[in-house]
Amino acid sequence: MKNQYNTLAILTALLICGAVGMFNETSLNIALTNLMEVFQILAATAQWLTTGFMLTLGILMPMSGLLLQMFSTRKLFAGSVISLIVGTLIAALAFNFEMLMFARVLQAIGMGLLLPLIFNTVLVIYPPEKRGAAMGLVSLVIMVAPASGPTIGGLLIEYFTWHYIFWISLPLLVIGFLIGLKYLKNVTDVTKPRIDLLSVLLSTIGFGGVVFGFSKAGEGSEGWSSMVVIISIAIGLVALLFFILRQNMSNPMLNLRVFKYPMYVIGMLLIMSCMLISMSSTIILPMFLQTGKELSVLITGLMLLPGSVLSGLIQPYVGRLFDKYGPKWLVIPGLVILTAMLWFFTTISVTSTVAFIIALHIGLTIGIALIWTPAQTNGLNQLPPELYPHGTAVMNTLQQVGGAIGTAVAISILTGGMEKYLHGSSAPSKQTEIANAMTAGAQNVFLFTMIIALIGLVMAIFIRRVVVNGETMKSIH
Repeated sequence: MKNQYNTLAILTALLICGAVGMFNETSLNIALTNLMEVFQILAATAQWLTTGFMLTLGILMPMSGLLLQMFSTRKLFAGSVISLIVGTLIAALAFNFEMLMFARVLQAIGMGLLLPLIFNTVLVIYPPEKRGAAMGLVSLVIMVAPASGPTIGGLLIEYFTWHYIFWISLPLLVIGFLIGLKYLKNVTDVTKPRIDLLSVLLSTIGFGGVVFGFSKAGEGSEGWSSMVVIISIAIGLVALLFFILRQNMSNPMLNLRVFKYPMYVIGMLLIMSCMLISMSSTIILPMFLQTGKELSVLITGLMLLPGSVLSGLIQPYVGRLFDKYGPKWLVIPGLVILTAMLWFFTTISVTSTVAFIIALHIGLTIGIALIWTPAQTNGLNQLPPELYPHGTAVMNTLQQVGGAIGTAVAISILTGGMEKYLHGSSAPSKQTEIANAMTAGAQNVFLFTMIIALIGLVMAIFIRRVVVNGETMKSIH
């Protein structure tokens, strides 16, 4: 079985396409201000280019377990990458907001199908003792591509136009597509499960409502007091409750038996925590650097690049260390480093040096890198093969939910901290006071994320290497 697949070629194809898709998810964020001027649209409208992407992922991800069983590997790969290619081409040619919005939805559909396919394929084609290294490469793509998006996007906008964000992506997608068509085989059996339309409807309303509600709250206008936010989240949570009750059937859309595996649950919660911290930091730190320290978009992007690159470079080594030693001796040090970096971030101010902030960001990304791959791989390893599609679907869905929550809560805490500071200020309109207010708000956000990291550290105490295929892989306690 091991020699049946050209694992290197398959992984190369999946990772090229995945990297471009994840890069496209965030690279446009830095261009929103520019697009508001070009298309003559308001911030709330421009925000839909990000919110719409996340919303599409939030709706599609829960269905991925079903789709992985309904279609062959090659068909899903072809469908997802064609959607990415067509979406990217339309985005590159877009001359109005509606055209670009349509392109973003097509890109999100492609990523919603491709991400679970990547995880499921790796679980099938790699034996348990080699999965850590492979998952390390997958994590490299998932973390570095979106983290580098704003930096590369900033450079392209500085010297060309925002269209080039998509033009440089197209040839890479085509190359990955051609490699995949040549080497990717059908690695799972097509079972053609019965589609429960009520489950699909409840999932769409549930996850869509929650992600949409949190995303709208994170836009920072009315925030949590907006009736749209309150109603969206309330309807989403009620629909999710009925969805969970509905899954108690012989062929569920999402098999919730994955939650019976404790290491999977711990791994999933740690990944959600990392996603929440990562998204919070990704949105707050650039705002602090630009408003608090009054640095340019380009300088801000370059400051965040070393941490993103370094965390990516160590991911494959983290995966190999996991294969050798198990999760505990990577996850716990990672959470200690992460907590320490976030504590230092609570002390940053307008007088903090650029070198100090870069060093903290490097430490933060390394901490997350040490947690992500071991927690994720260890959790998925505990599942029996028939639950792989459901396990990857649940984990990817909750990552998106964690990202939406992280963004919304971070913006809310930042706004609240700024308002409190400016309320007590004698000159709230002065630029120096606005910078100080941004500092106060950012410090509060990092305090919140530090608490999340501490909770993760407590959970990590209970992590252990799982039993795979009936054999204990050096059970580490």
